[in-house]
Amino acid sequence: MNEMRSHPTVSEVARNFSEYIDRVAHRGERFLVMKDQKPVAELRPVEAEGPRLRDLPRLLASLPHLGPGDVDAFESDLTDARRELDKLPPRDPWGS
Repeated sequence: MNEMRSHPTVSEVARNFSEYIDRVAHRGERFLVMKDQKPVAELRPVEAEGPRLRDLPRLLASLPHLGPGDVDAFESDLTDARRELDKLPPRDPWGS
């Protein structure tokens, strides 16, 4: 395929649509699509709602680290919560 321009024509994009979409999706490239030497559309990545999978390592690294005492206290809290829940009568899942 010929080298893609950042301002391709509608015809050029139509002939090579999947390649333009791949470049947008995987490389984050943007293209201003032209018709009769006038801009008519833009191909660009969609702004993500929330974090992306590639952000996961950074997000996990930013979480506070629990010490041994914190882990034990959390386990104790869970045990206490389970005991309290066991005291409650069964709930009818079909009830309103």
